[in-house]
Amino acid sequence: MQRAGRTFSESWHRVAGLKVSLRPTVKVRKQMFRGETWYVLHDPFNNQFFRLRPEAYEFVMRLRPDRTVEEVWGECLDRHPDEAPGQEDVLQLLTQLHFANLLYFQMPADSAKLFERYRKRRQREIQSKLLGIMFFRLPLLDPEYFLRRLMPFLKVLISPIGAILWLVVVIAAGKQVVDHFDAAMDQIQGILAPDNLLLMYVGLVVIKSLHEFGHAMVCKRFGGEVHTMGVMLLVFTPLPYMDATSSWSFRSRWHRALVGGAGMITEIFVAALATFLWARTGPGTLHSLAYNMMFIASVSTVVFNGNPLLRFDGYYILSDLLDIPNLYTRAMRYLRHLVERYAFGYKDSYSPARTYREAFWLSTFGVMSSIYRVVVFTGIIFFVADKFLLAGLVMALICVVSWGIVPVFRFAGYLASSPRLARTRTRAVVLSVSFFSVLLSFLAFCPFPNRFRAPGVMEAVQFVRVVNEAPGYVKAVLAPSGSEVLAGTALMELSDRELEIEMEAALAQREETLAMERRALRMEKADLEPIRKRLEAIESKLKDLLEQQANLMVKARKSGIWVAPEVQNMVGAWIPRGSVIGQIVHHGEFRFSAVVSQDEAADLFVGKIRKAEVRMYGQGGENLDVADYLIIPFQQERLPSAALGWRGGGEVPISVRDETGLQAAEPFFQIYANVDPASGALLLHGRSGKLRFSLNPRPLLLQWAHKFRQLLQKRYQI
Repeated sequence: MQRAGRTFSESWHRVAGLKVSLRPTVKVRKQMFRGETWYVLHDPFNNQFFRLRPEAYEFVMRLRPDRTVEEVWGECLDRHPDEAPGQEDVLQLLTQLHFANLLYFQMPADSAKLFERYRKRRQREIQSKLLGIMFFRLPLLDPEYFLRRLMPFLKVLISPIGAILWLVVVIAAGKQVVDHFDAAMDQIQGILAPDNLLLMYVGLVVIKSLHEFGHAMVCKRFGGEVHTMGVMLLVFTPLPYMDATSSWSFRSRWHRALVGGAGMITEIFVAALATFLWARTGPGTLHSLAYNMMFIASVSTVVFNGNPLLRFDGYYILSDLLDIPNLYTRAMRYLRHLVERYAFGYKDSYSPARTYREAFWLSTFGVMSSIYRVVVFTGIIFFVADKFLLAGLVMALICVVSWGIVPVFRFAGYLASSPRLARTRTRAVVLSVSFFSVLLSFLAFCPFPNRFRAPGVMEAVQFVRVVNEAPGYVKAVLAPSGSEVLAGTALMELSDRELEIEMEAALAQREETLAMERRALRMEKADLEPIRKRLEAIESKLKDLLEQQANLMVKARKSGIWVAPEVQNMVGAWIPRGSVIGQIVHHGEFRFSAVVSQDEAADLFVGKIRKAEVRMYGQGGENLDVADYLIIPFQQERLPSAALGWRGGGEVPISVRDETGLQAAEPFFQIYANVDPASGALLLHGRSGKLRFSLNPRPLLLQWAHKFRQLLQKRYQI
């Protein structure tokens, strides 16, 4: 990798005669990164940290108020001619130390300038917070004194004994979740219910407060100091936070990584304790609060804190384990170096990566984190807009300004005035304008394939559903699934003990009534008429019971293939009247029944379809041509198969009030596409797949704009 800095600089005269030194309050600690030595400067006055390479520290440690910068640089050059920093390095180093308020100038106005720089730095921090409206921080207290009093307890808690205790509790809690898995899955359905939101927020505050104290306690345990705790507005939600930057000075990278992971470790432990409380309490406030703490700890740990692409705990752990301090900043500097050196031709640009392995990590992290941040912020904006449309619009406007307009103006200013491009400015401007022009033209004018897909199921044109006409327990399966049956073939035999008892009672009543009729014929003919009416009623009831008894034998109404995959599991089960037991399919002619959302339906009715083809799941690379299709010109609400809905593993949202899984959450249009059975593909009734429509090619920019307009219309009626 290229080393930084030139031996001589045109701006050297500006600092050569200065007499400076490190401020007396600055503390120095030695660290090892990737087997290399670094020195960390820490000023408790402004809580600033600065890392130096050994050759840079050799220069800085020799700075004194009675010696000029040029004298110190000359001494370093005499002692270490191969490793001494160049004048360009010294200029950059002094500039960074100056803005970090780590340098002492022996001048009367130095104190005033010190506080002026501190004031300007605070102003920049406040401006940054205002721009980062979704992550605003407000410091409230200094927990250092409290943590010092806890040190004897922390030495026992944060030790191998504490680790064993944590592991035992978490494993035991995991067993509780497994034992009550069904109850846990059922309760998750109401996690966003209005009456649960307050408990969720209370659980969130408790979990995150303990999360931050976990960071603080581990940081203090290994010798760090924590002077700031406060409240952070995360997407307008008040949450606690703390500042553990003193862990940057730890010599052991494992200690630094443990500080980064302490919050997640604490959350998991608290969630384990909440699991025991949840498992041993009945429905109520305490039971729901414990479940919310379990849910919040698991989701926040996996999705947010453990994700290294966001600057939360996972990011700092990754930075420590890779031994790459300031990972995000250095990644952005490395990407800038690649552009300046290889695109703009600035030969004096140097890489912040010292090895090819480090360059790989910096480039990969820089690209992935930039993309992921945009995705996450966009998701947050839509989430907020779903709840508070005005707040979402304000956040979207701020993001457009901060991600779009401001970077454009900064980049234009960089191209126009950056001294780094003094000799290659024309090349940089021409290349930048050409790149963005080509990119915009490519997206706006180059046609791309334009398709959309509709989920559906394959259906035999001739098929009937087999339902039972009478309720009962399944006594025996007379025809196995997959067998070919004729009309009238017995498929299943049911039994109903209550029906048998009613039959016996009806027969007994009939015999009794017949006996009464014979007696009336001999003795009391006046009673004959009511007895005969009673006999008619009993005969009618008996006829119905005999019909129900006959219906206990389920028979095929048509000839075909008997399809009932779960029929063997029904033996002994009670089946209500009218239940769908299976289907009888005639494997001759097939059609694909697909559902099209309202967003895509407009293209169906304007004649833009160029081609339609079906691809079944499990038949990769084998498409079925569609000869013709029929669009049902009115909206549907019931799916052709439960396999298309969320409850059946499909992608179509279904109504939460419908237990059958057939009632769609939104109306849709249905299409019947005729498929040729002679295509050679394996066509099975009920098999799911996708119907793909190819439209006229359109540029990507127009396709994205169309999708975005549909999104706004569907979600916000804009």
